[in-house]
Amino acid sequence: MRARTQSSIVVAGSSPAAWALVNASPDILTQLQANSFLQPGRAPRDTAITGIVLVDGQIDHTTGLFMLREATRPWPLWCTDSAYADLTRGNPILQVLSHYCGIDRRRIDLLGEDFQVEGVAGVRWRGLPVASKPAPYSPNRGSPVAGDNVALLITNEATDKTALYAPGLGSMEDPIWEAMRRADCVLVDGTFWTDDEMIRLGLSRKRAREIGHLPQSGPGGMLEWLGQLPAATRKILIHINNTNPILDETSPERAELRRRGVEVAWDGMEIVL
Repeated sequence: MRARTQSSIVVAGSSPAAWALVNASPDILTQLQANSFLQPGRAPRDTAITGIVLVDGQIDHTTGLFMLREATRPWPLWCTDSAYADLTRGNPILQVLSHYCGIDRRRIDLLGEDFQVEGVAGVRWRGLPVASKPAPYSPNRGSPVAGDNVALLITNEATDKTALYAPGLGSMEDPIWEAMRRADCVLVDGTFWTDDEMIRLGLSRKRAREIGHLPQSGPGGMLEWLGQLPAATRKILIHINNTNPILDETSPERAELRRRGVEVAWDGMEIVL
């Protein structure tokens, strides 16, 4: 079984020296050390990351911000208003960072407006609200609102090819499904294989859907949706929990993915659009 760090990606445009970090996982230092292109060494405490984009305010997507606190300038950071509330009120990571490098917050619009990450030339971004769950400490935990979780539509402006990145997806709604159908590559929620996975293992009393993750198997599961995408679409599962049997490359579940042409993300995977 191949070891994996927690879910994050980096995106580059026309310049190989400038990258956007999408979600700052608790493993961010290990991830930086494992990829020499993110260590240009131009100055002390230098990285090739020019900005940070967050899809939500969850711990596994934001704890790594603490590891980046010694930057020499405030981090340009894109997030929705809901995620910003989570990270300033529910779990005030951004307030803590104000005592270190600080952040330069940029707003992800929910009305279909594109944005660009400075330095990452030739890449267009768009945030799409998705049905999921905000973090337990979120002010919206009891009554979720649009923007608690988003998917990202990432477009290479030179080729007009797109990738859709959605690590948290509790149910399939029309806007996100249409975006998946148009994308050249989809990187989608692969957290659990079954809806009752955590219950069967005695690790939780909640089902996958209750905590904002569409399971892969079963009626209406992720595999059923992926099977309806065009044959040319590259299909990759991300954000995989350590309870998920697809991590075992010899498992029947992994064989089922291979049969369906669905990939499992791994550390160092490269995608060219």
